Amino acid sequence: MTNISRRSLLVTLGAATLGLAGCTSSGGSDKSTDLSKNRTDAMDKFAVGQQFKATAPVTFSTLLNDNPGYPEKGNWLFWTELAKRTNVTLKPTVVPLSDYENKRSVIIGAGDAPFLIPKTYPGQEAPFVASGAILAVSDYVDLMPNYKAKIAQWNLQGDVDTVLQDDGKYYVLPGLHEDVWIDYSFAIRTDVLDALGLQIPKTLDDLHSVLKAMKAAHPDSYPMTDRWSQPTPGGAMLQTFGQAFGAGYGGGWGYQNATYDAGSDAFVLTGAMDQYKAMITYVHTLVAEKLLDPESFTQTDDQAEAKFTSGKSFVISTNAQELVNTYRPGLAKSVPDAKIVKIPVPVGPAGDVKVGLRLENGLMISKKARDSKDFVAMMQFVDWLFYSDEGQIFAKWGVEGVTYTRDASGGFQLAKDVDYVGLNPTASKKLNVDFGFSNGNFAYGGSTQLLESTFSAEEKEFQKVMTARKTLAVPPPHPLNSDEQEQFALWEAPLKDYVQQQTLKFILGDRPLSQWDAFKSELKGKNGDQYLKLVNTAYDRYKSNKNGSGKS
Repeated sequence: MTNISRRSLLVTLGAATLGLAGCTSSGGSDKSTDLSKNRTDAMDKFAVGQQFKATAPVTFSTLLNDNPGYPEKGNWLFWTELAKRTNVTLKPTVVPLSDYENKRSVIIGAGDAPFLIPKTYPGQEAPFVASGAILAVSDYVDLMPNYKAKIAQWNLQGDVDTVLQDDGKYYVLPGLHEDVWIDYSFAIRTDVLDALGLQIPKTLDDLHSVLKAMKAAHPDSYPMTDRWSQPTPGGAMLQTFGQAFGAGYGGGWGYQNATYDAGSDAFVLTGAMDQYKAMITYVHTLVAEKLLDPESFTQTDDQAEAKFTSGKSFVISTNAQELVNTYRPGLAKSVPDAKIVKIPVPVGPAGDVKVGLRLENGLMISKKARDSKDFVAMMQFVDWLFYSDEGQIFAKWGVEGVTYTRDASGGFQLAKDVDYVGLNPTASKKLNVDFGFSNGNFAYGGSTQLLESTFSAEEKEFQKVMTARKTLAVPPPHPLNSDEQEQFALWEAPLKDYVQQQTLKFILGDRPLSQWDAFKSELKGKNGDQYLKLVNTAYDRYKSNKNGSGKS
């Protein structure tokens, strides 16, 4: 599911930046390379707000991640209208979603990669850099006025710096969001709250109190059960709770071994942080008081959903899609009078903040594209489709008057016979299935207004609350050289696995919290100190290089 892929971005980027580096975002000296022989069919002057159109028809090859929810069709309006507007025909190499990452690696390794390689999350490009198979795209961003404008306008340079490699360049063009997008929180039965005279919880303490009141009224139930625990126990829930306590990107899905501590200007071991212990203590209390179903950490999604939709529990992790597509239809069948909402993420000791990066999956470009006579035209095309306001609206909404209309205030409305994410449920056609728009290969990133253009009124209210929260600064890059990367690979996974195993034991009461100091000592035996030294040495070197006292 798309949303689950999005949350993986935090984990991917967090790990990837340990192997990324750079002095500037501008890249190396290749920018001055003569492109006069690679400008065939390019526009002489291409600027922000200008429709790109090649001076003659041109074809570019692209990899295409084929989603079974909207499998590729050769007659999609997306293809034909794109060619009409830009003079560009895209020739897709279609790869099933289930095998996309593996096939992408094989195709690139064999030297057969198409020019454009979309649906690539930052960090996934790293294995292809050393081989020289993909382009250092940062050398050519001067050909992309919309991309540069978005970075400047939205102050995204810190986010983009997280994808720099150790040569000071980057090799993936990330999708860019105007703001951090928070989608995951908790769904709660408001009819149960009303019956007990309770308010929607705003803080973690409020949530604890609400669950206790629910337990008192329904002593045979676990008020909260949870999902998304396979393969990572407590995937969504521990990420949310950990962030609320100030433990970096949190536990569960978001867990990273190293968290930046601004006070000391250094990285610390996340699993040994007082904030991480506080998170464990909180969740352990919920389990010990029988407020949280202990099976939350082992059960399948289907089992968790069944408990919630049958009325056996009243709180569960959710995102916008699951709320509408899973929980409400399920409850309607078994508990017709039930009412549920997705609540704003409960605030914890870290304060009224939100955590995350504003980068989305993007695209790599094959190195061989650089030698094409149409290279400049291709970069202009990429800039228009993926980063211009007009291109993003086209990729997401389609053709005005055919798939959508706009009202006097600029709002988007689907055509009467077109549906997308349940906005027009009685329609006979679907925006992505039948027309190819809102396709994950080409439609991502953009302004908050565009992002929310497909949100329900309810989801917009949720986002309004979350948008108002302070966004915590992106941790600084901490580059590893090739030798360090090899050592990092040996230490990273075992250390993370051990922390998550012991986290679960503490939460379930299989290990008493009185052994916390012993646990911290055990982390040393898992190379915790050496790991941290590796990261901080890399960070110190990055700072030295950035300040001009080292290589750049």
